Amino acid sequence: MTRISRAVRGLITAVAALLAVTGTVTDASAAPRAAPEPKAPADFVALSSVDPTILQEIRYFTPHNFVGERIDGYEQPMCILTRPAALALHRAQQRLLRRGYTLKVYDCYRPQRAVDHFVRWAQDLDDQDMKGEFYPGVDKTRLFADGYIAEKSGHSRGSTMDLTLVRLPARPTRPYVPGTPLVPCFAPKEQRFPDNSIDMGTGFDCFDTLAHTLDPRIRGRQRANRLLLKSTLENLGFVNLAEEWWHYTYKPEPYPDTSFDFPVSRKSLTRGH
Repeated sequence: MTRISRAVRGLITAVAALLAVTGTVTDASAAPRAAPEPKAPADFVALSSVDPTILQEIRYFTPHNFVGERIDGYEQPMCILTRPAALALHRAQQRLLRRGYTLKVYDCYRPQRAVDHFVRWAQDLDDQDMKGEFYPGVDKTRLFADGYIAEKSGHSRGSTMDLTLVRLPARPTRPYVPGTPLVPCFAPKEQRFPDNSIDMGTGFDCFDTLAHTLDPRIRGRQRANRLLLKSTLENLGFVNLAEEWWHYTYKPEPYPDTSFDFPVSRKSLTRGH
């Protein structure tokens, strides 16, 4: 029995050693390692490093957006863009500063996980907490069909931004407090949430045809303000999305067919080895 026991123990020891070498057996006490977050390509930059004078109010880092909570992937309130787009935006800012305005960005690069968050929210028809401000005239069942929500976004390619104009000197925007009574995004400016931008006829991310850049119902000073933003940016290589006065893409895009998913954070821009 002793010889057999020793032989069995020897066999068990040998098999365990073999499994350990091949990696089949792991230390049960070892903590699982999270997969590292993806990094941005080398030609992505923080807008503030190219032009610190452009204002940033990154809405998806806050609950003041159509979902009503911070959006997945927004780890810091910062604008990240491809370098060509950031440099072109800097040139636009130089022209606008001479006219007494500054640009303000609401959103820039947007990770795919944020777009996925939008899609999940749009599919949850019971969640309509922010309807009163952002889509008061649209049935939530129509958000996909009407093009307000999609499974892919140009923002994820890194050369698209949402932005507006602010008259200098810029006044601070009052912080949004969740639970504040909501006012339709197309209400008169003095009734809407107090944004420090000039009057564009609707607020940012307004799911309504009045947000179409050249909607004929937008006249006078509101139309002139939209056209000032449009002409300034288009003269520098930007293309407007006709359905959203705030949405512009710098062309040609360095990554026209790639949707990135690195988080919006400074860590995404660090170059590891």
